[in-house]
Amino acid sequence: MKEIILGLLDERAYDKLKSVQREIAPQDLAELLQELREDGRKSDVLTLFRLLPKQAAAEVFVEMDAELQEALIRDYSDGELRSILNELYLDDTVDLIEEMPANVVRRILKVTDAKTRAQINEILNYADDSAGSIMTVEYVALNGDMTVSEAFARIRRTGVDKETIYTCYVIDAGRRLVGTVSARTLLLADEFETIADLMTPHPFSVTTDTDREIAVNLFEKYDLLALPVVDREERLVGIVTVDDAMDVLLEETTEDIQKMAAIIPTEKPYLKIGVLETWRHRIPWLLIMMLSATFTQIIISGFEAKLQSVVILTAFIPMLMGTGGNCGSQSSVSVIRSLSLDEIRLRDVGKILWKETRVAIVSGATLAVVSFLKVLLLDRWLLGSAEIDAAVSLTVALSLAVTVVIAKTVGCILPLLAKRLGLDPAVMAAPFITTIVDGLALLAYFCMASLLLASRFSTAV
Repeated sequence: MKEIILGLLDERAYDKLKSVQREIAPQDLAELLQELREDGRKSDVLTLFRLLPKQAAAEVFVEMDAELQEALIRDYSDGELRSILNELYLDDTVDLIEEMPANVVRRILKVTDAKTRAQINEILNYADDSAGSIMTVEYVALNGDMTVSEAFARIRRTGVDKETIYTCYVIDAGRRLVGTVSARTLLLADEFETIADLMTPHPFSVTTDTDREIAVNLFEKYDLLALPVVDREERLVGIVTVDDAMDVLLEETTEDIQKMAAIIPTEKPYLKIGVLETWRHRIPWLLIMMLSATFTQIIISGFEAKLQSVVILTAFIPMLMGTGGNCGSQSSVSVIRSLSLDEIRLRDVGKILWKETRVAIVSGATLAVVSFLKVLLLDRWLLGSAEIDAAVSLTVALSLAVTVVIAKTVGCILPLLAKRLGLDPAVMAAPFITTIVDGLALLAYFCMASLLLASRFSTAV
């Protein structure tokens, strides 16, 4: 398709280009324009975009990345920019403003009408992580005393500017939300039936200050296409649509993954982030984890004399610490995911601990048996060390079992503690759990060695 469009551009066959562009999905066309811009064909990007009808241009514009949007805004006249903005849904305009530099934002606000500017400013005043910040005010509102015929008349009159007409919202004289009615219900109903008789009362809704992640989870729980947003007086002020919910879900998931990998979250695509910016996002946690290793260093130094007397113990430290970290990560990731999906609550801490403890005991016992045989047979044969015997193997095996129990306990408790303190549980996954588990694993190992290998330590001394 790219070759066809480039050929038509070179031939200046603009009528054919219009026809070809109509057959391309907005997302694919936005991607094509981005490729042309990266190829240095900026004038062709502007030409192709100007050939699009207003509504199609708005649909493509929404799918572009922020850099291409900014470039087009700078190249467009005020009239052309106003034409595009008039076709955008309000929530898309708000998203655009949040991505643009201040001088571009001023120009966008300059070409919008006073009513739209007021609506934009109202949404921008909501907290970034709230349902109000992702809602749109473009919805279909009906009154309960309307007939189906009157409802269709309103939908035809106002629906063209609404983001969705599949679900309509029923409000009373004070604009309080009292119910919802679907387009399907209206289509199948008699034209003289009233909306009050057809609506579903007491619909699910959220307030403007509800955390947007909580709001998004309701889409999956109740199979919603749109979620009404009300103020503290239960007045309907907007809706969150499923496409915006999916965007939030992607952002939140990406952010959690970055935090769990000890990276400061960023919304920019990987290839759009410079080296220095990437360094700034990664270095804080790297420094924290490096300095936190002092804890394990102190523990090892405290048992340095005993390690020198039974040097072979040093060879198994990486296995113990690695297994502990893996076990802690398994528990923490499971708990963090369940917290984000609202499958567990803080009051479930007892049930969670009981479950993870049982899993830890079974896992620890399995790993202990396997490690005992591995150390006694395989490692002794590979290393050819006379120091490895049943006592050393038992020390490693029991230490491993204790480490698993400790790691799984810490792994499930820390995310819950973070939630209780109002922090993001994902932050606890990599940095803190790894540091704490490493230190406790070493303590367990050396204490176990002091008990089971006491005779060797005393002989060495």
